[in-house]
Amino acid sequence: MTSMEHSTGIVCPLMVADIGQVLPMARLLQQRGAGRLWLGQSLRVETHQVFAALTGMGVRISMGSGVALAPLRHPYDAAMQARSVAALSGMPYVAGIGPAAPEFQRSLRKDSYAAPLAAMREYVSIMRRLLSGESVDFAGDHYQVRGRLVSQSHPGVELGLGVLRPRMARLAGAVADVAVTWMTPAHYLADTLVPALTEGATDADRPRPRVATMVHVAVARPGRDIRRTALAGAGAHLGAAHYTDMLRRAGVEAWPDDPAAGADALVKSGVFVSGSADDIARDLDAYRRSGVDEIALNPAGVIQSEGLGAAMTDLEEIFAALDRLHG
Repeated sequence: MTSMEHSTGIVCPLMVADIGQVLPMARLLQQRGAGRLWLGQSLRVETHQVFAALTGMGVRISMGSGVALAPLRHPYDAAMQARSVAALSGMPYVAGIGPAAPEFQRSLRKDSYAAPLAAMREYVSIMRRLLSGESVDFAGDHYQVRGRLVSQSHPGVELGLGVLRPRMARLAGAVADVAVTWMTPAHYLADTLVPALTEGATDADRPRPRVATMVHVAVARPGRDIRRTALAGAGAHLGAAHYTDMLRRAGVEAWPDDPAAGADALVKSGVFVSGSADDIARDLDAYRRSGVDEIALNPAGVIQSEGLGAAMTDLEEIFAALDRLHG
């Protein structure tokens, strides 16, 4: 089994409405004894409460938000939520944060962030100081806080930033522990994002953050239309300007007004990883060679088109193939 720093986990690609939607994935990772369970921002049952519920059911695995949306909570509350998951689970936690799309920001704030990078710098810096036990007196352009967290012992909390493009990668290099990426091609990570992370870390005189990448996967099976599966799993992201901009920078022709064509491009370029389970296991190594430390298998397409049972079959076969490949 590979180390946690070079592990393969799972991202549950659903806005969880019932714990049964995520429990099989959590149990699979618990049985394997390695790999992190990631959840994006759920607007049904709140992400951190899903993690707490799993812990209450006896699941003991590492978890991470990939990513929680900053406009939903003040960084003081974000720090409390993160350390609560770590304390209850008894396991290290990755608190991945993202600014969300400007439209979402405007739905909850007076306006969208005038300077998203500056806002995320403030957010993560406040969280880090609070989690380290400091008394914080800070007034920035986007956030302010005067206080400290009540003392509470807990396993380590790593701070992550959602990263798609070079400017956010440089910021993550300067302030984060983990760069969390979605749908990012392996060559784009190697050629663009990892160098930007390294540059940001070097300028800040600190180690480069680890890279955790969510990778769409689907085993090729008789009767399964991989392009339709890709559209089912990635269609929402393929309709978003910031994701399609990232893909075009990487040479993948995706435009927000044509998610179907974008799904075809994901499959053709190999960003949506398919084939036999053994093919997928080998293809995932391209991400590790590109500087990725942690891969999260994303079975969104299969879940959306065929259901959780089919997705679990895929995940089990891919993990078995990874074990055959790496021992």
